[in-house]
Amino acid sequence: MQIDNLQPKFAAYNGATVQGSVPLSGDTVLIGEMAPGNGVFTLIDRALKASAVEATSQLVEREFGFFILRSPSNAEVSAARDAILAELGASMTDRLKPSVESTQIITSVEPYQAQLLNKWRKGALLVPGQTLGIIECSPAAYISVAANEAEKSAEIDIVEVRAVGRYGRLFISGSEDSVKAGVEAATSAINAMDGQST
Repeated sequence: MQIDNLQPKFAAYNGATVQGSVPLSGDTVLIGEMAPGNGVFTLIDRALKASAVEATSQLVEREFGFFILRSPSNAEVSAARDAILAELGASMTDRLKPSVESTQIITSVEPYQAQLLNKWRKGALLVPGQTLGIIECSPAAYISVAANEAEKSAEIDIVEVRAVGRYGRLFISGSEDSVKAGVEAATSAINAMDGQST
C-alpha cells in the first residue's frame, strides 16, 4: 500500500524503529507484506533499480516478508510500486482486502498497566490516566495506514505500531475524545480499502 503525506508522529515513530533510510514527515512510503517471505529481497532490488526510492526496512519473519520504501516524491514511490507489481505479474486489485479484527478503548489506564505497556513500546510513553486505543487488523501491514489516518484525524500519541506478522496492532493514547476519533478514522480507512477477500 502507498501512504502519501506521512504524518509527523508516525514519521518520527518509523524513524526510531527502521533499519535503513529514515522517513520524514510529508514523505510518501510504500509498504508491502508477502508470503513466502523470501520474495521480498527480489522485489526490493527491482524497486530500487526502477526508481529513486530509498529502502527503509526489509525483513523476513516466520511467515511473511515485509518492506518499506520511501521518497519525498510521490511519483518515485509510484514507479517503485509499479515495478514491484510488474515483477509479481499483479495489480493493486489483487491485494488482500484488509479487515479490522478488533478495537478496544480503555479509559483512565491504571498505572501498573501503563508501566507494563511502556516496557515494550517503541513510541510515546503511555501516561496513567490517559485513554488507550487498540486496533487489530489483518493482514498486518495495513495497520500502518490506520496509524497515519488516526494521527491525521485527532491529537493522539502513537505508542506502538506492529505491522509484521499475522495481525497488525496499533496502540494510541490521548484524551478519550481524541482516541475515539483516532480509532474511528483508523478503522474507516482500513474498511475503505479494496482488495480480494480471503
